[in-house]
Amino acid sequence: MCIKPIQEGWLRIDYRLHEFVRSELCPGTGIGPANFWAGLACLVDRYGGENAELLRRRDELQAEIDTWLQQQSDSRPDTQSQRDFLESIGYLVPDGPDFEVSVRNVDPEIASIAGPQLVVPVDNARYALNAANARWGSLYDALYGTDAIAETPGTERGSIYNPERGAQVVHRAAEFLDEAIPLAKDSHGSVAAYRIDGAADDYRLMARLQDGREVGLLAPDAFVGYRGELARPEALLLRHHRLHIELQIDPAHPVGAAHPAGLKDVIVESAVSTIQDCEDSVAAVDAADKTRVYRNWLGLMRGDLEAEFEKNNRRMTRSLAGDRQYRTPDGGELTLPGRSLLLVRNVGMHMYTDAVMTADGEPIPEAFLDAMVTVLAAKHDILGSGPLRNSRCGSIYVVKPKLHGPAEVEFTVKFFRAVERVLGLAPRTVKLGIMDEERRTSLNLGECIRAAKHRVIFVNTGFLDRTGDELHTMMEAGAALPKMEIKGAAWMQAYEDRNVDVALAAAMSGQGQIGKGMWAAPDNMAAMLEMKTAHPRDGATTAWVPSPTAATLHAMHYHMIDVSERQQQLAKRPMARRDELLQMPLLGDRKLDAAEIQRDLDNNAQGILGYVSRWVELGIGCSKVPDINNVGLMEDRATLRISSQHIANWMRAGLVTREQVIDTFERMAALVDQQNAGVEGYRPMAADLAGSIGFQAALELVFTGREQANGYTEAVLHRRRREFKAREKQWAKAGEPQAAVAGANH
Repeated sequence: MCIKPIQEGWLRIDYRLHEFVRSELCPGTGIGPANFWAGLACLVDRYGGENAELLRRRDELQAEIDTWLQQQSDSRPDTQSQRDFLESIGYLVPDGPDFEVSVRNVDPEIASIAGPQLVVPVDNARYALNAANARWGSLYDALYGTDAIAETPGTERGSIYNPERGAQVVHRAAEFLDEAIPLAKDSHGSVAAYRIDGAADDYRLMARLQDGREVGLLAPDAFVGYRGELARPEALLLRHHRLHIELQIDPAHPVGAAHPAGLKDVIVESAVSTIQDCEDSVAAVDAADKTRVYRNWLGLMRGDLEAEFEKNNRRMTRSLAGDRQYRTPDGGELTLPGRSLLLVRNVGMHMYTDAVMTADGEPIPEAFLDAMVTVLAAKHDILGSGPLRNSRCGSIYVVKPKLHGPAEVEFTVKFFRAVERVLGLAPRTVKLGIMDEERRTSLNLGECIRAAKHRVIFVNTGFLDRTGDELHTMMEAGAALPKMEIKGAAWMQAYEDRNVDVALAAAMSGQGQIGKGMWAAPDNMAAMLEMKTAHPRDGATTAWVPSPTAATLHAMHYHMIDVSERQQQLAKRPMARRDELLQMPLLGDRKLDAAEIQRDLDNNAQGILGYVSRWVELGIGCSKVPDINNVGLMEDRATLRISSQHIANWMRAGLVTREQVIDTFERMAALVDQQNAGVEGYRPMAADLAGSIGFQAALELVFTGREQANGYTEAVLHRRRREFKAREKQWAKAGEPQAAVAGANH
C-alpha cells in the first residue's frame, strides 16, 4: 500500500515522518506540528537557494583547480604558485586579526574535562545506549577481556574465569592507581585494607599496608567521595586530572575475596562525551530510516530510550544509566553524571532528502531537516521534561561535517540562529562542532573558527575524510602515494599540528574540545595503549575510540598526561605553516613496480567491497569489517571515500586500467564472500557479479569517483541502497526466501 505524502503548506511530507513529528517530537516542546512544518518551510524558502549556491561554488572552485593543475608542467606544483593561484580564486582567504572564541554555557565535559569520545550510529538503539552508558567502565573487565594483558601459558582468556589472568589484571590496575592516585608511600598493590579516617566533616582516605603500616594518599584531596558506611565503605571515589576513579570494595565478591583489601573492581570514568551520529556511520536513505534515526535521538534526549535484545539466550532490556551518588569527605553530597555527554552529528550540506519535498516534488536539504528535528528533540532536555539530563548547562551540541571554508561555516551559524528563533530557543543555545576534514577548511581553519566564535565548541581532525578530499582536489596533479604512505606524508603532520595550533591561538583551551581521529582496530587494544597516548600528548582534549572498552583503556592516557598543561606548552611553539598543507602527497618521479601497485589495489578493492556490500544490502553504516589480512577494522563512509578516490586517482594517472580494476574487484569479491560467510543475511557477490547490487555499487564508486562532488560516496550508496530495498519488496511480494530483511539488529 502506497500512502501519499501529507501536505503542510507547500511542503509534502512522508506520512511516517509526519506522524512522528505530530505524536512524538512536538508534544511537550511548546512547538505545535503546524508551526514546526511552517518553520521548516520558511527555512527552506529563505536559505535553500544559498545552500545550493555554496554547493555550486564548491564545484566551480574544483573545476578551476582541475584546469590549473592540468596546465602545470611540473609534476609537483610548488607551494608559492599554489598559494598565489588559490588566493586568486578565493579558495584561500586572508587571515584576519587575532581573536578569541567566547562561548557561554558549555558543559565541563566539553570545556574542561579531557577524555575519550565515542562516535556511534544513532539508528541502532542498542549501540546508542551502550555508548551513552559508557561514561563509566570496568578497568578489570577491559584489561581481562582484551589483549591489553598478553595471553601467555596459564593466563589465557576462556569461557570461565581464569584466576591467573585475574591476578595479572589486578596487578596492572594497581600500577595504574600508582600512576594516577599514588599513595604517600609504597603501592596500591601492597594495600591490605582501605579505610576512611578523620573527624566529622574532615575525612581522609587511608590505606593499611600488608606489613601493618598506615599511609595516606600523596595528594589527600584526590579523595572526593564514598558510598556505604564510614567503617565499611562500598566505594571510594578518587579524582585526578578532572577524571574520576571509583574503587569498589566487596570482600564477598569472588574477585574481591581474592584481593587483600577486598577490591572487586576499579571503575574508570571513560567516555566523557559521545557523538550520536546521523551521518557517516548510518545507512539512512529514506523517510523510514530517517524516522528511526530521529526516534532514537529523541529517546536519548527525553531519557526514555530502551532497546530489547537477546544475549546468551536471555531476553534483555537496556536503558539509560542513572546518575551516581556519593557522600563527600566534608559531609556533603556529590552527584556525578552516569552518562556520556551527548552531541549529535547532522548530515552535510550536500545531502538532500525526499522525506520532505517542495510542492514541485523537489527534495529539500537534508541538513535542514536534521537541524530542525534534532534540535527540537534536544529541547526536551533543555526543558528538563524527562527523568535524566544531558546538558546541565542548557546547551545543545550539533556537530557539522563536510563544511568547506569560512563562508559555509558562516552560513551554518546563520542557519542555526534561525532554527533557534523558529523553535523558541534562546540565542546561542545551539553550539557547533566543526569537523576539520576538508582541504578548504584546513587551509582556512582560523577564519572558520572566527565565523563561529560564539558557538564553536569542537574542532576535530579526521585522517580518512581529509585524505579523501585531498585526493579528489589534486586528482589532476598526478598519481598519489600508496595509500598507507599518505599518513606519513609531510602535509598530514602539518594538518594534525595546525589544527591544534590554530585552536589554541583562538583560546579554545578551556572552552571547547580539540579532537583527534579514530583508533580503528577494536581488537588491538595493546597497540592502542601503546600508541594512542600520542593524542593527549599532541594537545587533544579528546580522541575517538571504537568501543566502550576502548574508552576505558584510553582513559588511562588522560591520567598519564595533563592535557591542559600540555596545551600551555604547545601554545608557545611556532604554528605549523599553512604552506606545508599545500605539499600534495604525490608520487612525482618515483616509480612503483607492478607488485606494489597490485598490492595497494587489492587492499583498496577488498576494503571497498567489504564495507559497501554491508551498507547497500544489509543497511549497516558502521561495523567491524575484516581487512585483507582478516583484521577487523571499524569502518564508515570516510573509509570508503579515501579508498574509492585513491583508485580513481591511480586510474586517472594511468597507473591502473579499468580492466585491471574490474579483475581485482572480481577476485576480491570471492575473498569478501568468504570473510562474510557467517554473517546473517549476507548475500554472496561472486556467484552473480552482474546481479549483485553491492558489487555494482562498489565499481560505480570507483569509476565515477572523479565526477562525484568532492569524492563523496553518499549519492551512489543511497541510490543503490534504495534499489536493493525495492528489490527486497519484490522478493517479499513473490514470496521468495531472499525477502528476509537483514541487518535490522546489526
